[in-house]
Amino acid sequence: MNKEQLHEKIEFSTVRELVEWAGDTWGEDTAFSFRPNPHDETATEVSYTALRGDVRALASALLSMGCAGKHCVVIGKMSYDWALLYYAILSIGAVIVPLDPEWNASDLADTAAKADSDFLFIEESLKEKAVVIENACALSHPPVFMSTKDTAAGVNELVEGGRALYEENPDAYHTAEIDANALALLVFTSGTTGKGKGVMLSQNAVLSDIADVIPYIDYSRKTVSVLPPHHTFGSTVMLLGHVIFGCNIYISSGLRYVQKELKEQKPGHLILVPLYLETFYRKILATVKEQGKEKLLFRMIAMSNGMRRVGIDMRKKLFASVRDAFGGEVHMAICGGAPLNPEIISFFESIGISTLNGYGITECAPIVAVNRSRHVVDGSVGTVFDIDTVKIEDPNEDGEGEICVMGPNVMLGYYKDEAATAEAIDEDGYFHTGDYGKLDKDNILYITGRKKNLIILSNGKNVYPEEIENELIATPGILDVIVYEGQSKRGVMHNAIVAEVFPDKDYIEKNGITDIKAHLQPYINEYNRNAVPYKKIKILKVRAKEFPKNTLRKIMRFQLDTTID
Repeated sequence: MNKEQLHEKIEFSTVRELVEWAGDTWGEDTAFSFRPNPHDETATEVSYTALRGDVRALASALLSMGCAGKHCVVIGKMSYDWALLYYAILSIGAVIVPLDPEWNASDLADTAAKADSDFLFIEESLKEKAVVIENACALSHPPVFMSTKDTAAGVNELVEGGRALYEENPDAYHTAEIDANALALLVFTSGTTGKGKGVMLSQNAVLSDIADVIPYIDYSRKTVSVLPPHHTFGSTVMLLGHVIFGCNIYISSGLRYVQKELKEQKPGHLILVPLYLETFYRKILATVKEQGKEKLLFRMIAMSNGMRRVGIDMRKKLFASVRDAFGGEVHMAICGGAPLNPEIISFFESIGISTLNGYGITECAPIVAVNRSRHVVDGSVGTVFDIDTVKIEDPNEDGEGEICVMGPNVMLGYYKDEAATAEAIDEDGYFHTGDYGKLDKDNILYITGRKKNLIILSNGKNVYPEEIENELIATPGILDVIVYEGQSKRGVMHNAIVAEVFPDKDYIEKNGITDIKAHLQPYINEYNRNAVPYKKIKILKVRAKEFPKNTLRKIMRFQLDTTID
């Protein structure tokens, strides 16, 4: 394998094999760059050779701790330490359990316990949560901290100590047993403990998934990483895919620094969820409007689009000032994790940034289809991967039905939940996604709706409305409650979680309550105090009439008017 093979399918049986190959292939090219402190004047750079050495050392240290085959929880934002742990844990045949650092301590502790966790690696800033998790789990070792201010502590200390261990016995690392088809990543799909399901993915699942997309995408050799690593989209694409084509991955210090980092780092492509593109879009329009150049911009877009139709592409020059917000070199953004407004796709394409929209789900490791650099189909989520077979279950007259997927990237099942696994994966091996869509004769997939009630926010976060409803249903004065993402007459109000309630009139009358909303608001406030940020209720809506229900007295959600203005 060599650098010239990047548009061929490059397959690896294990993550360890990938790390070793990348060290040989990309050598002294930069693998990761980052600022240990956001205000550092220059970024630290780590070559692919150095990355391989660090992984070998950390893996050797983990082996000496007894991590092989064990469940290792990793909690924190994207960092070089997080990436090292991902590679090292998988390179010794252990299981990584990535959890969302935004969850409250009790949710993290309960989920870690549910995952039968043996080791905990957690960001230093989350020490208080670490105590709660440690008390809930029978850990084999005290928590190890990432991103420590003391470079001699935590993961850094393990890496340095592991260098000698590797030198003494490199075979321990290179021959550590790995079953590529066994559980390797345990990813929980929900933020509420006891209700979320643990998706079991193998190394073969994530490696076969990413291998299938690499040949079709014109990646650059420089990107800025902005996605959280506990999302399978963020970890699989960024930590596996980008290493295959030898990318320099600059790890962002956070959302507040992204604009500055893009201008400094000048990435050629970005991996995003819709929230970022929507934010960039709004900022661009706000800036040109403030400058009185909004009409000029859209006249230039119309002129440029006309020129492109006759083979003249001047976008890089015409829209240089707009593209400077991204560093001036971005030519492509791959977007997933939530639906994306076609108007935004069209806008960025018009200024020279192709947006490749795709479709995936955690249970499929996670990508099922994506538009390709040389084959974009408007309105679609692209071509189904070669490794997958997709069928549409019970299609209607328009060919729309539930999307079902079969392939090596499909999960092994839900952790310790045979009933849920049997419900999700049928006897033929197809995973039922719970999403509606249609498939054309060219294997192009279109998403047309959600079968389940899952809310996918524009930042890629998943919200299961039933979880919030169950929290609120016992509130005095509430008879029925439905939770949804609010809509505006002017368009989607992204991330506006609405709780719509039908009051218990007997309780209201008995207690002499005249202002129902004022009575309920303190209970909503109490819920919000304990909820993770993206699950907070922003709008309380009180109904005058009972919810529409079927003969089984179940609320018919899709008959609801979700507009809130």
